[in-house]
Amino acid sequence: MKNKVRVRFAPSPTGPLHIGGVRTALYNYLFARQNGGTMILRIEDTDSNRFVPGAEDYINEALAWLGIGIDEGVKEGGNYGPYKQSERRDIYRRYVKQLLDDGKAYIAFDTPEELDAKRKEIANFQYDAKTRGMMRNSLTMSKEEVDKLIADGEKYVVRILIEPGREVKVNDLIRGEVTVNSSVVDDKVLYKSADDLPTYHLANIVDDHLMEVSHVIRGEEWLPSAPLHVLLYEALGWKDSMPQFVHLPLLLKPDGKGKLSKRDGDRLGFPVFPLEWHDPVSGEMSSGYRERGYLPQAVVNFLALLGWNPGTDREIFSMDDLIREFSFDHCSKKGAKFDFEKGKWFNHEYLINMDDAELAKLFKPLLAQHGVDASQFTDDYITRAVGMIKSRISFVGDIWENAKFFFQAPTDYAPKDIKKRWKEDTPATMHRLIEVIKGIDDMTSAHAEEVVLGWIKDNELHMGNVMNAFRLTVVGECKGPHMFDIAELMGKDEIIARIERGIENIKPVTE
Repeated sequence: MKNKVRVRFAPSPTGPLHIGGVRTALYNYLFARQNGGTMILRIEDTDSNRFVPGAEDYINEALAWLGIGIDEGVKEGGNYGPYKQSERRDIYRRYVKQLLDDGKAYIAFDTPEELDAKRKEIANFQYDAKTRGMMRNSLTMSKEEVDKLIADGEKYVVRILIEPGREVKVNDLIRGEVTVNSSVVDDKVLYKSADDLPTYHLANIVDDHLMEVSHVIRGEEWLPSAPLHVLLYEALGWKDSMPQFVHLPLLLKPDGKGKLSKRDGDRLGFPVFPLEWHDPVSGEMSSGYRERGYLPQAVVNFLALLGWNPGTDREIFSMDDLIREFSFDHCSKKGAKFDFEKGKWFNHEYLINMDDAELAKLFKPLLAQHGVDASQFTDDYITRAVGMIKSRISFVGDIWENAKFFFQAPTDYAPKDIKKRWKEDTPATMHRLIEVIKGIDDMTSAHAEEVVLGWIKDNELHMGNVMNAFRLTVVGECKGPHMFDIAELMGKDEIIARIERGIENIKPVTE
């Protein structure tokens, strides 16, 4: 194992970054930072048929939004580049040749039709020691035949030569030692002449070795490939510098069985991508956590605890906290259910603990969207209004529904509250309340409350009816923050104007 910690996140630019990939990037980042190591972003674009324009920029933007810093990559540069696999063809060719020259790999000319025919002929067919002798490859053909086919431009692949009957050991920091018999590993394709590019298996081994990656931290779905990768390290003569493998537990769908998919998010109404994605081919739009109003800190905290726990009941962790506390010793071997409701809870917690002024900055753009000129209100007014209602919200987008009465006097009043709280004698009582408020010189919350509640008590009025009718005229419904905190912020004139408007417009509900 290499001394210096160097990890890599290596996504393919085939579409938006799945939230499972985000968690993989996060765990790589936490481990690197905890050990004073290096975080590499490598773009795996060897599958040219699946390349999607804009996907690479999306990946970079998503990681930046989440605060997952990259030390080496296409944008950042570094001493181990290029960091895009399509720009490393010459490097891969060298190792394809080495494997062929050493007899560790061979050339195969089988067409897709020939492979399909063999699959129909042999149940559970795989290209291996039992079947390779039946196929068209350099092990069953003369060198002259192989050279002629290549010279004639026939497409071919290079396959690794797997010797059967070996016990292959994979050491994993989460799962311990996993032993697999090489007989179940097929002769995977390492290179395709059609596009002069390696497949995932060879490209990753070569890149991880040359970039001196110390730990390969990836999803559980790649665990079946690990024995092949061990054998490739051996075939290339790099067994002693093999990285430490770490296969993370799967993210599972919230209900039922199976891996979390975009369909689950569409079905249950939650995003599975960090940012909104507009498919350049289909035009389809997929929602993102950022656009839904999630804070990046909340998303990071939420994802970190899907598959890892600190060993205590603690749930709120900043990025710095996670860097200190993270450990593969506390990672689960089992898949983690994706609890999107818990994700909302995390966002709520981060919002209520956010500085009111910072939250107000996030809210201001929503005022314009609802036709409110923010310049008509002081920053202090907006900040205090947001501070009063933030305990009731899960997203920034929720602020408007809970705080709009601070910026627009109600024009509609909740029918159920009118029916319960607005009686024939209520207008007269509200007129009397106006006179009381006019006489208050100090409208601070505590003082106004003392005066108004004292008046209600002295006049033997019904506390609930008076205060709820008061709230109805000011807010438009019988819910919201403390009534006298509202009154202090709005001021005497606005409060009186709203009570008067309520008296004029609210009519009792007659049965």
